[in-house]
Parts: sequence; structure tokens; C-alpha cells
Amino acid sequence: MAIVQARGNTLTAVGIPSTPQAGVQAKTARFNAPGWQSWILLAVLVLATVAVYYPAASHPFANYDDDAYVTRNSAIQSGLNWQTAQWAFTTYYEANWHPVTWLSHALDCQLFELDPAGHHEMNLLLHCCNVLLLFWVLWRATGYPGRSLMVAALFALHPINVESVAWVAERKNVLSMFFFLLALGAYGWYARKPRAGRMGIVILLYALALMAKPQVITFPCVLVLWDYWPLRRMLAPDATSSSGTHNVQPSPARSIRQLLWEKVPLLALSAASAILTMQAQFGGNAETYFPKYIRLGNAVLAYGKYIAKAVWPSPLTLLYPHPGYSLSWWQVGASLLFLLAVTAYVAQHWRSQRYLPVGWLWFLGTLVPMIGLVQVGVQAMADRYAYLPFIGLFIMICWWAADWSEERRIPQRLVVGASLVVLLALAVVARHQLNYWHDNQGLWAHALEVTTDNHVAEDNYGGSLLDLGEMEQAIPHFYRALAIWPGDTTAALNVGFYEAKHGNYATALEYYQKVVSRTTKPSLRAKAYMNMGYAYRELHDYSQSRDNLKMAVELDPKNGEAWTFLGVAAQRCGDFDLAVQAYRQGMRLRPTAWGYLLLSQALEQSGNPDEARVTRRKAEGMSLDFDKTQQDAASALSH
Repeated sequence: MAIVQARGNTLTAVGIPSTPQAGVQAKTARFNAPGWQSWILLAVLVLATVAVYYPAASHPFANYDDDAYVTRNSAIQSGLNWQTAQWAFTTYYEANWHPVTWLSHALDCQLFELDPAGHHEMNLLLHCCNVLLLFWVLWRATGYPGRSLMVAALFALHPINVESVAWVAERKNVLSMFFFLLALGAYGWYARKPRAGRMGIVILLYALALMAKPQVITFPCVLVLWDYWPLRRMLAPDATSSSGTHNVQPSPARSIRQLLWEKVPLLALSAASAILTMQAQFGGNAETYFPKYIRLGNAVLAYGKYIAKAVWPSPLTLLYPHPGYSLSWWQVGASLLFLLAVTAYVAQHWRSQRYLPVGWLWFLGTLVPMIGLVQVGVQAMADRYAYLPFIGLFIMICWWAADWSEERRIPQRLVVGASLVVLLALAVVARHQLNYWHDNQGLWAHALEVTTDNHVAEDNYGGSLLDLGEMEQAIPHFYRALAIWPGDTTAALNVGFYEAKHGNYATALEYYQKVVSRTTKPSLRAKAYMNMGYAYRELHDYSQSRDNLKMAVELDPKNGEAWTFLGVAAQRCGDFDLAVQAYRQGMRLRPTAWGYLLLSQALEQSGNPDEARVTRRKAEGMSLDFDKTQQDAASALSH
């Protein structure tokens, strides 16, 4: 891959060496400061990034995770306040512990409410900041503004990063990267003059990165690589090796023992984050679906596929189904041979081209938490998981290409032209990939087009049609999802709802029971129990309706509708004390005139006539048509 190198105030091709006089002058500089050309190119890069991604501001929220993170999350929608902060730091909601991400979403809701444009623009702003930070960190560490700029450009425009920027729920990805890069830059500052205060800043920034998303848990290992190159604090290079840096003095050397010892506080943070993550995921809805040998084989294959998508980023989609027992073992073998071949090449040049082992191990190592050895979810791999690891590949490619072109004295115009062609191609593909996020139907239709046996895509395409009120068009997708994976609880819930809408309550209850028995996810269980409560109510089995609605509100105590209909079921069972309690809770969460009227009736029946009269007047005051309010209340009790 071609590269453009800026030196001093002169923009030159990497293949044209500087004059001896220029070299002597450069050695006197503490850092090889980028010339004005580099700053202009960096500004152009940021503008290009905005131009590629800004259409996302007109996109809606995705119907996959964005509801849990924003549109149906009452804690987040309340904005930044003490209660939200307490919730963010104590919840394992959505099987994650990432309080900084929750607070970021709460800030968005306070600033933009539920206008998706602001949420998307914040993601883009963070991505642009990450582009600038990546350039700054690499330039300060290596002294090469041109090579650093090319790495930042690949990171900015590579289509595999579209998912991280265009998906509001992936705020955690761009936010954790922001703090990761700040911590990496602060570590370079610490390495030049080690001080406890400087290390304290590194620790703080790393803690913030972990609290945004624990994917950065390998940060201490990245620092060990960074010590080897470009900081060169470890294993001083011999006279024949290429440092891969330009006019940057090595940081003070340390023994390997010292380098490891200074990272103990960071490793302690990693260990704490790992414990919290396991508690969140395996105490919530995360499950292990396949045996170890399947997960190991898929991990090997996924590494190869990630590299393939780095070189040829197509097809890309939101979810790649796990192959499970149909895993292609010849593909696993081919991927393993390729990985071993690259590793052998890197090992052969580990001293002469230090950036090769650093970039390769960065890629391999930072992917470990997301590669599926510990499986969470049904995906085989995910584009968003490449956001951090691909930086290692980009470093390898750009530094190797730059050295190769210098050795062969490639003309500057060819280097510049090749660099621009690569970046333009990536930008075009990224913009094309972004277009799939324009609406949920297009997003999931594309997923179904480029993958097979994708029950999650079937679910969400069906869900997008339900959002448009097209139930008859949506239901075949849920049936297909169940045919692919009979344990699909989302599909079972929707099929049950469809059957209930058509009066087939016994069939609906069978599907709801499947949901309850097969998932540990509280939100799905709560919906299933609530729907069972409604179905039993239609069957006039009020005791079963009451019991299921009690389960629903225990799992989802902020569901005002479920509380109200629990009151209805309890009232029909003659349990007036429970009815009063449920109605009160329902009216606190979701007040309605007919609900207050039912509460007044339950109060009257429970022996509180004075309070019943006050509550009835409240119902009359809320109602615009009291006759209709009375009809609605009577209808609720008559089913």
C-alpha cells in the first residue's frame, strides 16, 4: 500500500531519500514536526471523513440495540442526573457494565432528546477525534507524519468501520477508542520521563476506556508492544536494524522486568474489568452455544476473514451468523496456514522491522476478547470488532510499504497516486455501505442478501415491518427465523402475538411458554409473561392472568400498562387490595382517565369510599369524554 511522507516543511515521496545535509539538520530536532502540507492533508482527511459519513445524520435509530440503549430506555431518556449516574454505575443492563457509555447516551438525550440526528452526529464527531488522535499518537511516537497520516486515513475511511460510526448503539466502540488513544498518547509522554503523576493520568484514561467498553482490556499488552516499537524502551536494536522511526530519540531503556512491573496497576484494572464483564454477561442473557472445538475453529477462520475484509471489504453486514456445526474445516485449515505463514514472516524480521511484530501482535491480541473463544451472542464475527485491531494491520502495511518504496526509489508521483487511489476506493465503498443504514428495511434486506440462515436478520427485518404496521408481511420472516433456529425467542414472541391477534390464544400461549423456558433475558421474559396475562384474560382465566402479570411487573417494574392490567385481573379475582396497589403503580407510571376510574372502583370495593370519590373526580378531570372513559373501563373489566 502506497504512502506519502511529509518531512519538515517539504512533502516528499517515501522513495526519495533526504540529502545528507537535511539528515544532519533533522537529527538536531527533538521531533520531526509535520510541515504545513501535512496539516492541510490532515484537515482534508477530516473533511473527507465528514463527507463520507454525514448522511448518517438523516438516518433513523436502528431497530437492533438502539431501543435498549436509547429509544426505550427510560433511565437514559431522563438525561444527566444523579439517578441516571447511580443507575449507570450499578446496572448490568443489556449484559454489559459500561457506565461512561450510558452517561454519554444520557447526555445525548439531554441535548437532542430522541432526534436521531444529534446521536449520529456525536458518533461521527468521536470518530473524527479518533482519526486526529491516531495521527497525533503515531507521529509523536515515530516522527513520521506521512506514514502516520496514511494509517489515520485508512482508519478514517475503511468501510469496515461504518458499523461503528453509523450505529448509535456502538457509541461504546468510538468512545472507548477515544480514551484508549488518549491513554496511549499519555503513555508516550510518561515513557519519555517516567513520573508517578504521568502514570496516574494513563491509569485514569485507561479506566475511562474500560468503562466505555471492555474491548480495550488488552491495553497493557499493547503498551508492552509499544515499548518494543516505536518507543524502543525494550531490547535496543542492533546497528543493522531499521528503527522505523525518524528523528525521535528512544525513550529511556528499561529491563523487561521493570517494564512489566510498571504495568501492574493497569493489569489490575484489566482483571477487575474482566470480572465485571463476566458477571454482567453470564449473569444476564449471554450464553455459550457451541463446544470449545467449534469456537476455536471459528476463531481461526474469523482471523482469516478479518484480514480478507481488510484487503477486500465486501460483503459487509451487521451480523454474520455463526456456522456452528456446519463450520467448514478446510477453510479453517487454510486460514490457519495463512496465519502461520504471516507469523513466520514477521518472526523472521522481528528485529530488522520492528513495526511488523508490533502491528501483527496488535491485530491478533486486541481481537482475542471478541474472537469468540468465549462466545457471547450468535455472531461468528462482527465489523465493529475490527475498529481497534485493524490499526495494527494498518501500521504493518503502511510502514512496510513505505520502507519498500524507499528501497526501490519509487517515483513520488506513483506513491502519491497509489495512495489516493486506495483511499478514494475505500471512501466510495464506505459511502455505499453507509447507504444500507438509511432505513431498517434496507439494512436487514442487505443482511439477508449477503448471508444465509440468518435468523437474527429475519427477526429484525420482520420487526421493521411490524414498526410500519405490516404484520402480515412480517410474520413469514418470524416463521423462517424459527425454521432456522427453533430456539429463537424473539421470533416465538412475535408469532405468539400474531396468533393472539387472530384469536388463537391457546397456540399463542404455547409460543409464549417457549420464550419463558428458553431465555434468561429479563425484557423478553417480561413481554412473554405480560402477553400470557393478556391471553389468559381473553380466555377468562383471571387467576392465571393475574399470576403472569405479577411475573411481568417483577421483571419490568416500570411497565405501567402491565401494572394496570394486573389491577384488572386482580379486581376480577376479587383481590381488591392487590388491584388498588397495581392500579396506583400503573397510574404513577402511565396515567389514564379510565385507569383512575378503575382505581376508584377498586377503592370503593376495598372499603375506601372517600378516597374512591377523590380518585373518580381525578378521572373526570382528566377525561375529555367521560362517557367514553366509562366505556373503556367497563370494557377492560368485561373481557
